[in-house]
Parts: sequence; structure tokens; C-alpha cells
Amino acid sequence: MSESSEMAAASKAQANPLLKAWQTPFETPPFPEIAPEHFLPAFEQAFADHAAEIVAIEHDPAAPDFANTITALERSGKLLSRVAAVFYDLVSAHSNPELLEIDKEVSLRMARHWNPIMMNAVLFGRIALLHDNRADLGLTGEQLRLLERTYTRFHRAGAGLDEGAKKRMAEINERLAHLGTAFSHHLLGDEQDWFMELGEADRGGLSDSFVAAAKAAAEERGMAGKAVMTLSRSFVEPFLKSSTRRDLREKVFKAFTARGDNGNANDNNETILEILKLREETAKLLGFATFAAYRLEDSMAKTPEAVRGLLERVWKPARARALADRDALQALVAEEGGNFALAPWDWRYYAEKLRQIRANFDDAAIKPYLSLDHMIEASFDCASRLFGITFAERKDIPVWHPDVRVWEVKDAAGKHKALFYGDYFARPSKRSGAWMTSLRDQQKLDGEVAPLILNVCNFSRGADGQPSLLSPDDARTLFHEFGHALHGMLSDVTYPSLSGTSVFTDFVELPSQLYEHWQEQPQVLRQFARHYQTGEPLPDDLLKRFIAARKFNQGFATVEFVSSALIDLEFHTQPAQDIPDVGAFERAELEKIGMPAEISLRHRPTQFGHIFSGDHYASGYYSYMWSEVMDADAFGAFEEAGDIFDPKVAKRLHDDIYSSGGSRDPEDAYIAFRGREPEPDALLRRRGLLEEPKAA
Repeated sequence: MSESSEMAAASKAQANPLLKAWQTPFETPPFPEIAPEHFLPAFEQAFADHAAEIVAIEHDPAAPDFANTITALERSGKLLSRVAAVFYDLVSAHSNPELLEIDKEVSLRMARHWNPIMMNAVLFGRIALLHDNRADLGLTGEQLRLLERTYTRFHRAGAGLDEGAKKRMAEINERLAHLGTAFSHHLLGDEQDWFMELGEADRGGLSDSFVAAAKAAAEERGMAGKAVMTLSRSFVEPFLKSSTRRDLREKVFKAFTARGDNGNANDNNETILEILKLREETAKLLGFATFAAYRLEDSMAKTPEAVRGLLERVWKPARARALADRDALQALVAEEGGNFALAPWDWRYYAEKLRQIRANFDDAAIKPYLSLDHMIEASFDCASRLFGITFAERKDIPVWHPDVRVWEVKDAAGKHKALFYGDYFARPSKRSGAWMTSLRDQQKLDGEVAPLILNVCNFSRGADGQPSLLSPDDARTLFHEFGHALHGMLSDVTYPSLSGTSVFTDFVELPSQLYEHWQEQPQVLRQFARHYQTGEPLPDDLLKRFIAARKFNQGFATVEFVSSALIDLEFHTQPAQDIPDVGAFERAELEKIGMPAEISLRHRPTQFGHIFSGDHYASGYYSYMWSEVMDADAFGAFEEAGDIFDPKVAKRLHDDIYSSGGSRDPEDAYIAFRGREPEPDALLRRRGLLEEPKAA
């Protein structure tokens, strides 16, 4: 390159905020400076830098050792990690048509970049040599774990295949990257396109806070003065619970469950069929009979049979409880003079009525006490009491949307530990759901690197200056995602590949689901559940009724989850050629397991982003329940100690679970914390499903 060309390239890099040093507090991304047109040039540079780093490792003339191979791999790709983290945050949390178009190209380029790295025979040869001789290398426990995980990652990516098979794997990976992106874009498209205006006559049964949120949603869509329903779960769930308009409940339910299945440009049926065929081909290239067998080999569960065993163990009592509840709900319909069979859009509405009768409790009663700010405060306070960390809001950190808030996290000694970003409200530019991710992971390879951790949710916004009020489910979601955030923030490992949530999928939900337990503890609710208008604490009587009602409707909740997990498993266990039609397959599987007609899957296939927007949870949706076995058992350690903040138990929880990342085998980590393996029936006890009621 000529001197003038080098100067031009340097000038261009300086103009691109993604390519220059960030002069911001804690070197955080300067979001206001970043525009869509900056991403492709930044990715180009990042790909080139990373490829050069890999070539240097591959052609190092020195004999392979841990430092020049494994550690060198850990140090490579820093710019790519930085650019990708910012890009995918925006695509998920604050997208626009320009970013979504770029996403299509980036997903393809990402596959084309990683394929030759993960299938590099020379690189894999160096890793395999070290792996074969690992007992003689004098490695620490964390280094040994890193070597094993690196070897496994390359081996499972096809690095040991012949050239013809590698070529085919690369083609499949590129196509799957395209299809996963298309799936998520289709889903977002259907969600963005649909809304339902709520006139005065359409608001029967809806709380003032719900209507206020609907007005705020209308304003977001440029319809000031009106109120609209959207397909955000935080809107749909409360609407189905409380709307007295059965016709509108049916309309909303059908729109929600038809996302990605409308025969329009956003239809996901053909996308799913192609994904399944390509995943099966990948598994067979690697010597596995099915994709599920391939996917689960590298998990705590190990086999599809183990997963099916857990799900079927839970399915039987859950279905029996759901059928008994169904009969009770149908009787309630009849008592009210309803001349119709209970339908899926009726279940939540009549379940709320039944809960008021049996437990004298409904969500609307407690919602005024669960303001978003108070629940954030509660989640922080529990973390402070358990782990000694503190939170101070920072107004000087650049963010991607005005709604986003940032807190600095410090350890017990007052040392900077992390930044925590909270992006809580639904908006059209955000995909549905709730998730945790990071803009930078913790590591200590070349000095202390503090993490930048995100929680993104889709809660309804309060209108006219009123606070956002959460349902009990929303409050649980907030604690769940914050549990993931703690896993990232408390991470204390040396190597980036082992940081935070870099653990098996069926272990990653343990820290999040375990943290949910604190949200529903009486001493936490007494302190932080305060009426948003009066500041009065949650009355003891209402608190007792809330706790008594927690196990209500668990048959329904368990059935809608387990059925989704079973369908995920069947999609990836049965031959792809035997699945010519997604809808027919779904119906046949639900009939096979005896799915109650009045309950729908939590995620119908065409909107099942967990398993089709990428492969992270493919054959792995069961993970939430696998982790729940552990989390229900793990909280027992605090209960047995007689203190939900017991310092000794909390220290073990910090050291063995939250801070260790992927640096140790998850089963060993759990046993180190609990002193034994988890007790499987803890899950059934928690859900109130140990006794199996007979269906009427």
C-alpha cells in the first residue's frame, strides 16, 4: 500500500467511531456517534485483523504450546468482538430498516469468516496435539478447561473432517446463518405490522395502568390520543387475563399465535423446513444420527433420552393438573351462563376468575405495588446483600436510546466491577421478549477488563408521567434477566472464552432462575412492594394471598412450556424428510402427547425464535426445566440455613456458580455449591405438582 493510501485508510478509520479508541467513561461504545453506515467498513477491518491474527498462529514456526496457540487464540478477534457486540445490540434492541438490511449481509459474512477458521486443519492440528498431551503441560484447572473447550469447539465445528465434508459444512453454515436471520426478521415484521386500536367500548376489564400503557404504545406509533394493543407478550398476557371482550381476546390470541404463519412475506414455514434439513445434514457429517444427538452431546443432559425422560416425568402430573383445572374453568363458564366450550383465548381470563375464588387473589390487586423502579431497587438490594456489590446510576454513559439507564457496579471494597445497562420498555424498534447480553465480557488475560452487561425487556410504559407497573410475571422476568446479568458481572476468570454465561445451555439458566426466588420472598416484598401512589407497603393480607396463589395454574404453565420443549426435541430427533409440513407436524405431535385443546404451545414453531433464529437453544429449550431442577434444589440451601441471605451459602453461591463462568465442569460446580447432586423432585414440589389430581 502506498503512503497516500495508508494515510487515507487511517483517516477513514479515525472517522469511523467503531474503529477508533473510545474516549468515553470506561471506554464504552459512543452510541450517539455510531451510524448504520459505519458497520460494514468496521466489520471489514475486524475480519481482516482477525484473519491475520489466525494466520500468525497457524504459521508460528515454534512448536505448539499453550501460550502460542490457545492463549493466542484467546487474544485474537478483539475488534471483531467489539464491533459485533454493538451491532447485535442495536439489531435486537433498536433496529431500523437500514440495520436489518446490513444484518443480512453481516450474518453471511460472519459465517464465511468463521468457517475457514473453525475448520482450519493446521490450527486444529496444533490444538489436538496439546489436547493429546494435556496431562503433561502443567496447566492450571482453568487452562485445562479452556484447552478442552477449545478442542471440543473446533472438533464439533468439523475441523477433523475431510476437505469435501468441510466444504459442504461451510455451505450449510452460510445458509443457516441466512435462514436464522430471515426467521428473526420475519417475526419482527409480523410484530411490527400488527396493532389493534382500543376504542372506549373495547376496554372492558382492562386496568387503568393497562390503558395508560396502550396509550403510550399508540404515541410511539404516531397515534397520539389513541390506545393500541401490540403483539408484545407484556401486552398480550394481561389482555387475555382481563379483557371482558371474548371476541377481542380471540382476535389478539390468534394474531399472537399466528406470527410467522400468515402466508405472507414474513411466513416462516419453509424457512423452518430448510433449517431442519440442513441441521440434520450437519449432524450426519459429524457422525451423529440426529441433530439432537449432536447438540446434546455437549451439554449436561448428554442425550435426547435423558431430556425426554425429564420432560415426560414432568408432563404426566402437569397434564393431569391442567385437565382438572380445565374442568373447573368450564364449570365456571357454565355458571356464568356461557354457552361455549372453553377455548385457548378463554383460559387466562377464567383462570384469573378461578384464582380470585380459590385464593382471593388476582394480578390487578398486586400490580400497583410492583412499580418498575421499586423492583429494580429490590433486585439491586438482594445482590448487595448476597454478594456485597453496590449500584450507582450514571448519567454520563452514552446509550442507544433515551430509555436506557446505566449503573456503575462496585465490589465490597469500592472497586469498579462492571457497568449495568437496563433497557426496559417495549417499542417498535425492539424485538419481543427479554434477554441479557454484553457489550464487553470480563477477563484478566492482559489486565483487568470490567464487563459491560445489558438487560433488555419489553415492559409496558406508564403514560402521563405514571410509573410502569409490573405484573408478577413481569417482576419475575426482571429478576430472571438480572440473574443472568449477575452471572456476567460477577465473572472472575482469566480467559474471555470462559467468561460469565459461557457455559452449557442447560446450566446457563441456573443463575437466572435461582435469582427469581428472591423476588417472591416475603421480606423482600415487604420492603420494596410499595403502592405507586401512596407509598404504602404491600398489606400483609395481600402478601399472604399472593404467596398462596403462586402455585395456582401451574398445570397450565407447565403444559405450555413442556409441550414446546418436546416439540423442539421431536423436530430435531425425527428425520427431516418425514416433516413435509410444519403445521401438520405440530398438530400430530400435540395429539401424540395428549395436549389439551384449550392450551396452546408457549412458542408455536413459526415464532419459536429460541430454536430457529439461531441454534443456541435448538434441541435445548428443555434447558429452562433442567436448570429449574437445580434452582429449586439450590434455593433450598438458603432455606435450610434459615436465612435467605446467609453469608456462608451466599459465598459458595458466588464462588462456585456466579463467578466461575465456564472455568469448571457445571456438574462439579453445582456439587461444590450444594454438597450433592440436585434432588429432582424439588421442581415438582416448587410447582405444586407432586400429587397428581385425577381429571374429571
